[in-house]
Amino acid sequence: MSVFTRVEKHELAVFLRGYAVGGLKSLKGIPTGIENTNYFVTTDCGEYVLTIFETIDPQELPFFLDLTGFLAEHEVPCAHPVHNTGGGYIGTLHGKPAALVERLYGSSVLEPDTGHCRAIGLALAALHEAARDFPVRRENPRGPAWWRQTAEQLSPCLDEADRTYLQEELRFQGLYRLADLPRGIIHADLFRDNALFADHTLTGVIDFYYACHDTLAYDLAITVNDWCSMPDGRLDFARAEALTGAYRERRPLTAMERGAWPALLRAAALRFWLSRLRDWHFPRQGEMTHTKDPLVFRHILDARRRETAQLRALWASGA
Repeated sequence: MSVFTRVEKHELAVFLRGYAVGGLKSLKGIPTGIENTNYFVTTDCGEYVLTIFETIDPQELPFFLDLTGFLAEHEVPCAHPVHNTGGGYIGTLHGKPAALVERLYGSSVLEPDTGHCRAIGLALAALHEAARDFPVRRENPRGPAWWRQTAEQLSPCLDEADRTYLQEELRFQGLYRLADLPRGIIHADLFRDNALFADHTLTGVIDFYYACHDTLAYDLAITVNDWCSMPDGRLDFARAEALTGAYRERRPLTAMERGAWPALLRAAALRFWLSRLRDWHFPRQGEMTHTKDPLVFRHILDARRRETAQLRALWASGA
């Protein structure tokens, strides 16, 4: 989340007339993140998050907001969007699409333990199960084709060692047909800053704006890489087993998914290394922005490559 578009209180007060949420009391910009403008909003009726969509295709917004509402209504902990007086979720601010969602209580956990990881594993499995009945499909715009295009864009910015390393990993991923694994709607960005906790109770999953139709176990790998990595990128196997074990209680993995697990973890690390490299070398302008360090996922990718044999041995028996 970031602030790219500055909103004044009088402007927001006009916007809120289209919602049955009472008068505006306060707003505060949210500086973290990289894609959209976000504010905390307090009104006479409660607390909300205002999102102004900076880059998302307006035609895709109904998918994200309808999905979030659908999941919230099917016992997945997430913030329900607020209907406006016209019956939809989407309004306009500064000529850009905007939406208001319920603000969940709790805070992100930056140093999760096995209890937090177990809660996230259960929630991710619940999300995958509930989303099977969601009727709309959206392909992943940041899949393998995007990896290759982004690598080409970044090539002039990288030194020879990084270019060679990146091409080696792309060739490795090209050996796997991950699309043949079980698929469905995934969150695709369930990082620690996209979940809120009150102590060890998960109060909600947020930010569904990367949600799409893709490999379910790839979503699990994305989540494990963020929640279960140590500062040097190495996997904390205790946290990883807590998260994946809880997930498998609700959705057992197939033999093919277990066999592909090391490659999935590498694919998930590659995707976010590329996106952070792109944001690092081609930053967007904003009033309050936060560019995340691409080296974090380079270290994770390094570690997963070293850990391949250990990961394969652990999962070969379904452990």
